[in-house]
Amino acid sequence: MNKAAGRKSIFVTGAASGIGKATAKLFAERSWFVGLYDIDEMGLKTLAQEIGVENCVWKKLDVRSREDWAAGMDHFSEATGGKLDVLFNNAGIARHGWFESISGDDNDLMVDINVKGVLNGVGAALPLLRNTPGARIVNTASAAGVVGGPQMAVYSATKFAVRGLTEALDVEFSNMGIRVTSLMPWLIDTPILDMFSGDRTNAKVSDELRDQGQEVYPVELAAERAWDAAHGEEVHYMAGKRAQQVRFAQRFIPGRLRRQLMKNLPPRD
Repeated sequence: MNKAAGRKSIFVTGAASGIGKATAKLFAERSWFVGLYDIDEMGLKTLAQEIGVENCVWKKLDVRSREDWAAGMDHFSEATGGKLDVLFNNAGIARHGWFESISGDDNDLMVDINVKGVLNGVGAALPLLRNTPGARIVNTASAAGVVGGPQMAVYSATKFAVRGLTEALDVEFSNMGIRVTSLMPWLIDTPILDMFSGDRTNAKVSDELRDQGQEVYPVELAAERAWDAAHGEEVHYMAGKRAQQVRFAQRFIPGRLRRQLMKNLPPRD
C-alpha cells in the first residue's frame, strides 16, 4: 500500500527527540511523508500521533544493526512505493571529558553510532535513492567536525569522519543523480547536550552552558537548516551563527582559533 500517496518522503533516524523530531515535524508540516526511526519506540509512537498517522510510518531501528536497517527500508518502501527523496542520517551520541576519562566502551559507542550508523544507512538506502529522481542524503555532522574540540576528541573525530564521507559521496554519487550534504550545528538545545555530561550530573547541560556564556540554539533552527540541506546547492549547512564563525575562523585564521581554544582550556583536576 502506497501510504505516501505521491508525496515527497524523508527517512529520519534519531526521530524520537532533538533535531530528528523537530525535522520530522517540520517536513510533515510542509506536506512531506515522514518515516520515523529510533530505538525509543514510545517516543516514536508519541511523535506519530502528533504528526498524524496518515502522514508517517514508524519503526524501531538501531543504526548499528544492518538487519534493522534492511527491515526499516523494507518497511518504508512499502509505504512509499519504493521511493525515498531524502535520507536524514541524524542519530548520534556524545560524551564529554578528558580523553583518559572516557571509557573505551563509550568511545566504541560513539564510533558505532555516529560513523558506522551513517555508513549502514547509506548502504541500506541506496537502492531506494537510485529509484527516486533528485534524491538526497543529509548527514548530521557538527561544528565539532570543522575544528577539533578539547574534551570532545572522539566525538569530534566521528564528526570529521561524517564530514569527509559527505564530501566524498557527494562527488561519487553525482553520476547517479544523488546529492549528499551535511547539517553542521553549533550547540543545539537537545538531549545530546545531556549526553556530554556522561550522565554524571542531574543539571540540564544547556542551562550550564548558557551560564558559562555559550550560545545554545533552539532545535527549530537546526530543523530549518536541515530543510535547507535537503534543498540547497551547498554541501555543508552550518546551524547557528557560532557555527558559521567557527568555519570562517578555521578557514582563514586557524592559528588564532587554536590559540583561543588553548586559552579557554580548563585546568585538569
